[in-house]
Formats: sequence, structure tokens, C-alpha cells
Amino acid sequence: MSTKTIHSGSIEGIDGEVKRAGRKVAYSPVVEALTRVGYGVRGLIYVMMGILALSFTLGKGGAPVDAKGAIAAIGKSPVGMVLLWVVLIGLVSYALWGVIRAVFDPLHKGSDIKGLIARAGFLSSAAGYAALVPFTLSLVTGKGGTSQGGAGTQQTMASIMSMPWGRYVIGLIGLAMIANGVVQIYLGLKTKFDKQYQSYAMTVQQVKIATQLGRFGTAARGFVFGVVGILVCTAAFQSTPSQPVGFDAALTSLLHQPYGIYLLAIVAVGLVAFGIYSMLSAIWFRARR
Repeated sequence: MSTKTIHSGSIEGIDGEVKRAGRKVAYSPVVEALTRVGYGVRGLIYVMMGILALSFTLGKGGAPVDAKGAIAAIGKSPVGMVLLWVVLIGLVSYALWGVIRAVFDPLHKGSDIKGLIARAGFLSSAAGYAALVPFTLSLVTGKGGTSQGGAGTQQTMASIMSMPWGRYVIGLIGLAMIANGVVQIYLGLKTKFDKQYQSYAMTVQQVKIATQLGRFGTAARGFVFGVVGILVCTAAFQSTPSQPVGFDAALTSLLHQPYGIYLLAIVAVGLVAFGIYSMLSAIWFRARR
């Protein structure tokens, strides 16, 4: 046996050990508990976004907000500081869960093209929630932090657009977001809606309610993601990086459509539904071995 073969075998052995150790961590009670907190916090954020948007449609004041705006609103509640700490832990936990889903594949998405795309989406989700951590930390430490992320996004878009082929890069990002939105709508409309529930611990009625909330909420969230993608593509096409392209801008843009106030109300209810579904996921989550 050659030295090269022995060396290759050693590397494969070490790689196998690392993967087994990683999977052991992925299925550990600690990670499961943190994941539950992450799902709960994600749900809280979406419920708050939905409530604020719905309140606006009912003439109760306020305006549609993005995730940062929702977190800032949570911090203004009577027990805001306690909730902000929970949100901070939940964001870190959900970002960690996104990395685990992508790397160790506890949801068994596989390594084919479809599976790799799904796992890349988990990494993107992890990055998105991790990006909210500094803002939340600034609120916890009392160092301020603006609830509107539009300025930072527009600066990033302007920097990219100033580069050769920058507009095309932004356009591709917008198309990817539209595709993501379409996929979420499709998943929401699927008869066999994907869920991570301990169905054996639920009644038939509970499973039905949770599934319907998840389907409606996922489709509503996908719709908003699609609108965000359209705004990004429009900014790229018109070369206007100053155009607002965030979640809040997408919700606000619905008001300019025919029957926009009703459309926004439906989407707002959908976001609340998705938030409740996420909270139920926190209770009934299971990592399938």
C-alpha cells in the first residue's frame, strides 16, 4: 500500500469522524433547545411585523416595518429588555441552526441539485438572521441603532452598482429573491406541506391547524419576498440604488396597487399566521434522524 493511499485513507477517516461528531452535535438536546428558541423568536418577529402592518390598514397608526423595525417595537414593550435578550439569543440560535441545516443536513435534503439549493438557502437564511444580531445587541446595550435598514442596503447597492457589471449582479440578486418567493408560495400551496412537528404528540385537529397556518403564512411571506425581488430588479434596471427595497418597502408598495389596502391586510394576516406557525414549530420541533 502506497504512502499516498494511506494518507488519503487517513484524511477520509478524519473527515468521517468530523462529520459524525458534527451530526452528534446537531441532534444534541442543547442544539434542539436553542433551535426551539430560534423558531420562537422568528415567530415573534413575524407576528410583530404582521400586527404593525395590519394596524396600519385598520387606521390604528404606525406603518409597515421590516425585521429591525419589529425588533425595535418589541423592545418598546413593558418587558422590552427581557424580550430583547430573548430575541438576541434566538437570532444567534436560529443562525446557528441554519448553518447546521446546511452543513450536516439534519433535514435530509440530500446532495443532489435540489438538495444543494435548499441547503444554500439555509446558509442564506443564517446570514440574514445573523445580520440582525448587531442591531439587537445595540438595543440591549443601550447604544441605539436605527430601526430602518434601508440606508445601509442602499449604500451597499450603490457600491455594487458602481462596479463593472454591478447592475447585473444586483439584477441577479433580485431574480434570486423572486425565485425564492415563488418557491415559498409553491411550498405553501403544496398538499404535503413540509413540517418539523412531533405529530405523534399532536391531535389530528392540531396538526391540521398548524399545517394550514404554515401553508398560508409561507405563501404570504413568499409573496413579500417576491415583491422585494421585483423592487431590487427595478432598482438595477433603472440604475437607482437609492430606491427602497426592504421588507417594509415591499409591504408599503402594496398600497399603490388596486385594492392595495385589502391586499396589505391579507398579507399582514399571512405574516401573523407564519409567526404563529413558527412559534408552534418551537413547541413541536423535531430533528429527524
